[in-house]
Amino acid sequence: MESAHYFSAQPAGPFTRKPLIVDLAGETRRLQTSSGIFSPDGIDKGTAVLLADVPAPAPQGNLLDIGCGWGPIALTMALRAPHAKVYAVDVNERCVTLTNENAGLLGLNNLTASTPEAVDPELRFDTIWSNPPIRIGKDELHALLRLWIPRLAPGGSAWLVVQKNLGSDSLQRWLAAELDSSFSVTRESTSKSFRILRIRKASH
Repeated sequence: MESAHYFSAQPAGPFTRKPLIVDLAGETRRLQTSSGIFSPDGIDKGTAVLLADVPAPAPQGNLLDIGCGWGPIALTMALRAPHAKVYAVDVNERCVTLTNENAGLLGLNNLTASTPEAVDPELRFDTIWSNPPIRIGKDELHALLRLWIPRLAPGGSAWLVVQKNLGSDSLQRWLAAELDSSFSVTRESTSKSFRILRIRKASH
């Protein structure tokens, strides 16, 4: 897996698009990928667990994918919730470009990928799905989650997939301690050494 420095804004090496054939939302899709991004050759195990195990996203409103890569999570959200507005964020500009291009290949006009700072800070999200970039380090990961999780809309849920041996249980404890009492943090499932954490925002 060519993932070295995939969390830099401008990865080294040429931006050469390559064809990618994957199954998303129950159908085979023909997309594009490149080196210098996370899991360039397909859907990584954690993302596959997330997409298989989480319930459908909110059918309307704003949806968010944190750390979109070439777009498997955001594209699935946009395919499954055509009346919602899907936002995909990544610090890697190559990922932003690929996700937008892949949305175009699928004819999806309800998905916008951008760098994090381009998203209106007033937006609130009804569903967040993420395979968060654990390997950026604990401080950076905590800063990333502090930025986005509090933007859940009342009644909204965030679903995170985290490998057990990369600290899913300690992350669950940190989230529970970090977020205020309007949020609840639970472990929803365990599959293939991955845990799915759910963060719910109270509806009132």
